[in-house]
Order: sequence, then structure tokens, then C-alpha cells
Amino acid sequence: MNNRFAMARKGVIAVAVGAGLALSLAGCSGGGDGEDGKPKTSASASKDSGSEPSAQEGSDETLAELKGEDGLILKLTSARRDAGGFVTISGELKNDGDEPARLSVRTAGDETEIIRHGTSLGGATLIDPTGKKRYYVLRDTDGRPLTTTSMPRIKAGASIPVFMQFPAPPTGTTEVAFQLPTFASATISISG
Repeated sequence: MNNRFAMARKGVIAVAVGAGLALSLAGCSGGGDGEDGKPKTSASASKDSGSEPSAQEGSDETLAELKGEDGLILKLTSARRDAGGFVTISGELKNDGDEPARLSVRTAGDETEIIRHGTSLGGATLIDPTGKKRYYVLRDTDGRPLTTTSMPRIKAGASIPVFMQFPAPPTGTTEVAFQLPTFASATISISG
């Protein structure tokens, strides 16, 4: 009986993640063919519209700076709702120490399915204090976390861009607690 329940639960989770991923990908496409039939790039769309740069283009806004082990600092610069019902958090991971550093394997969390895909930010969670819910990093159909993965050793003073994608809390929830193993936690605001 327990095995049937566990298998049915895994099937429901796989279908939900697959459907969510399909919606996410559809929402990310942005409808995007230009006049010449070629897809628009996000960088040119941003330049054409005159909008502020995204986190990937170097936003100066900081939602939170979280200190971790070995001089690593996680700077969160964007937490945006996507059209598909997801929240994408972007930022950068900086080595503020004097020696090269690697991200701890503990940041991937303790789920076997995520750990087998290497170093990642798969252990990150969002906590909605109002709705009393915890949101985990989304995964694709192969169990890979929808986060930056396979992160290299970071030289002293260097930084790398990072992202994480979560199911979106209800639209009325604008503030959530962000947690990542080995880093301090912080309250951040969701936009969009």
C-alpha cells in the first residue's frame, strides 16, 4: 500500500513539474519573433524598450547580501514573478576572501535527486510567513534543479552570476524569507 502511494505521489510530482516547466518555457519565449522572422534576444529587447537592465545585465539594486563560508557572499539583485507562475531570483556569488573558494556541496540540499546533478543552489527555499508555506527550487523532468549548477572555483575578488527558480507564492505575498544552506537568511521582496 505504501509503495503504491509513493509511486502515485512521484507521478503527480513529475506531472506537476513537467507542466510547470512547459508553462515556464512558454512564458519565457515572450512571443518573440521580430519583423524579420528571427527571434528577438532579451538584450536587444531591453535596449529597444529603454527599460532598466535585468540582473544578468548588471543591475545595481541589492535585495539582500548573505554571508556564507570561506568568504563567499551571495548578493540577490532580483526576485521577479514570471508569467508562468514562477519566481526567478537572480544575483551574484562573490568570493570576498583572500583565497580561491568553492561553494559547499551542502548548498545543493540533501535530496538525492538534486545532489546527483552536482554543485548547485538546489537547497534554497523561500518561506511565505503569511501563508505558512515553504517553496523549494523547481526541478526539470530529469531531476536537475532549476538553478545555476556546476559552479567553478571562484578566484579571490571574483564573482559569478547565479539564478534560482521557485513556484510563486500567492500574488498577495510580496515578502518572503530566503534561505540557502551555509548562508545567512534574509527577507526579500518579490516584484512583478
